[in-house]
Amino acid sequence: MEGASKFLKGILGDISSRSAYSQIIIGVSSGWVTGYTTIKFGKFAAFAIGGSIILMEIAHQEGFIKIDWPKLSRSVDKIAEKTERYLDRKLDKAEDKLKGKTIKVRKWYAKYIGDEEGPKINDLHIFITSFIGGIALGIATG
Repeated sequence: MEGASKFLKGILGDISSRSAYSQIIIGVSSGWVTGYTTIKFGKFAAFAIGGSIILMEIAHQEGFIKIDWPKLSRSVDKIAEKTERYLDRKLDKAEDKLKGKTIKVRKWYAKYIGDEEGPKINDLHIFITSFIGGIALGIATG
């Protein structure tokens, strides 16, 4: 894993020190790869999950396995409730931390976006805009 990290750092380096054209090319390329692989992985995951459910149902109908669907449904509902409560607690903690640090957030906003009078275009904007465009292109071609 460390080798991959060094490889990426060598290729990308400090993107903000590169020209706007390089930032756009890197942003679009990395965005396209992200969008394309997300779509491909999503299709594979949907196929795998859907196929497993269909195979389970066929095996159930042929008598190879016995599935207690109401019990399975209750188990899934319990897991969903636990997950929802866990995420709610984590989001509440994050919200409390952000409420306490509004000054730091304003400074961060001013540093990356511009000043309090409005946004100013900088290196980060160029890269993020091209990255999002690349994601859209990757999703469209995926």
